[in-house]
Amino acid sequence: MIKTDKKLVETFLSRGVEKIYPTREKFRQKLLSGDKIKAYQGFDPTGPYLHVGHAIGIRALRILQKLGHQVIFLVGDYTAKVGDPDKTTARKIMSDEEIEKNMEGWKKQAAQLIDFGGGNPVKFERNSHWLSKLKLEDVIRLMSQTTLQKMSERELFRRRLKKGDPIQLQELIYPLMQGYDGVAMDVDLEIGGADQTFNMLMGRLLSRKYLGKEKFVRTNKMMDAPDRITMSKTKGNGINLSDSAKDMYGKAMSYPDQSILAGFELLTEVPIEKIEEMKRAMEKGENPMQFKKAMAFEIVKLVKGEKEARQAEQFFYKQFQKKDSAKLEYEKVDLKKLHLSSQDLFLVDLLLALKAGSSKSDCRRLIQQGGVAVNGQKITDFDFKIPNSKEEILIKVGRRGFYKIN
Repeated sequence: MIKTDKKLVETFLSRGVEKIYPTREKFRQKLLSGDKIKAYQGFDPTGPYLHVGHAIGIRALRILQKLGHQVIFLVGDYTAKVGDPDKTTARKIMSDEEIEKNMEGWKKQAAQLIDFGGGNPVKFERNSHWLSKLKLEDVIRLMSQTTLQKMSERELFRRRLKKGDPIQLQELIYPLMQGYDGVAMDVDLEIGGADQTFNMLMGRLLSRKYLGKEKFVRTNKMMDAPDRITMSKTKGNGINLSDSAKDMYGKAMSYPDQSILAGFELLTEVPIEKIEEMKRAMEKGENPMQFKKAMAFEIVKLVKGEKEARQAEQFFYKQFQKKDSAKLEYEKVDLKKLHLSSQDLFLVDLLLALKAGSSKSDCRRLIQQGGVAVNGQKITDFDFKIPNSKEEILIKVGRRGFYKIN
């Protein structure tokens, strides 16, 4: 049964929205008509973690699910082979093994925000199911739907052409592959980040050409990572949905003050009216720290629940605000559960198992940059081995990782 709850509809049309194509009003009419729509967002497995930036779209899908519409969580396991063009260079062509490894935990991560079960389950799809079956004549027909001039209008292509940076031919077909996803699934709506606008509008074009229908597009506002660079699966610099509640809270507290209001709007469900009140309070000179703590709490609460958010809040206070080293809390590490042996254990292998970095090279870099201490001593040698000792070994990773090995 389709619901036309006006409050939910207006939330979908405004919260975290950059733009709706062709217009917001047309899609409002569609949602209030009582017609069932099919909607999706696609995610390429270029890294192992979904992050809270992705949660903006996933939460929008959840609203549509609540309204009774058909929702698809699409994994771009085939488009990942090509890779969405980057601002500066072509992406590396990924192997099937890399893709499978990256998407391994995605359904579990996304399930914190949407429901893959129940009476109206979200479908978990992979675009290899149709893209891998296209024949050369199908690809030629697909490519005939647009022009080189149209492709060169894409801002990142223009930028690279102007600088003389190479553009590989497979990069030009990526927007067509993404656009064809909507055709293959016969969808009414695609959701995605504002950086995907060109690709999603290509999908609108293909839906008209192949299906004779108008596909709606909702582009989401973008939220930077705490390092002020756009959150990226490849870089692994975001607040990841697989992070512990403590890490999520700590990362959120790393945001600069000027990101607090955007964080509330895009990464929490705090009412917009409350956010406006906080904006006025900060403009009058109130300390932003109290609002940043509230933002961090709400981000964790949304993904992990209120209980874990409270625990993360208390942990942060003990670890970073009381500044009493004798009362620091260390997480106990069971090497057996991590499938590690205490014999000849390299520090870099332990850090990788603890997910301190997304790869061994990330963990080596963390060590070399002085971000790891063992029993209070900073370690910069990435060949360092954990001592075989009957005593407890305390390991500190960055600002937020505290581990105890028995």
